[in-house]
Amino acid sequence: MNEITQQTLSEFLDKLASRDATPGGGSAAAIMGAQSAALTSMVCNLTIGKPQYAEVEADMQALLQKSERLRQQLTDMIQADVDVFNELMACYRLPKNTEAEKNERSQKIQAILKQATQVPLDCAKACAEAIEISQIAAEKGSLGVISDAGVAVMAAYAGLKSAALNVYINIGSLKDQDFAQQKKSEMEAILDSASIKSEEIYQLVKNKL
Repeated sequence: MNEITQQTLSEFLDKLASRDATPGGGSAAAIMGAQSAALTSMVCNLTIGKPQYAEVEADMQALLQKSERLRQQLTDMIQADVDVFNELMACYRLPKNTEAEKNERSQKIQAILKQATQVPLDCAKACAEAIEISQIAAEKGSLGVISDAGVAVMAAYAGLKSAALNVYINIGSLKDQDFAQQKKSEMEAILDSASIKSEEIYQLVKNKL
């Protein structure tokens, strides 16, 4: 099957709505983050080169490089979520007729569950970065597209919280409680910071409209 990112939007949504387990919420979260980064890039591209924004030209050029790097990173995570989920499902299908098979199956499931926890956690971190860079777009971007900076922060925040749900569902099945608690703490620290930051940026944009 072709990489999911090569599908048309209509094909992806059909797949998302189908009975297939992938793509699912994890891929959707990554798309939200990628949309955020793309919108920040849009604000940059519609600000760069305009005489009235000459003072922030260098800042917006630098921001564009960050947003494009982040867009690619989050786009790659769309497929990464599908891949790790498929690996997990393959492990659940392993034979369990003998004690040896049961032990091997359990060990493989637990190993993949750790990966399945890290993938959405990495997505959440990338979405948190998307929130951070959207602030620069909101502060310095062209007023003609300032609402798009607001949509960027909201898309990133939605992606972050969506990714968090995928972290939580996977740590609930982990036997390694130290690993599970570490990832949970990381996730909650990101959420706490992003919640306040997102609302601040949203209000900043709203006040400029």
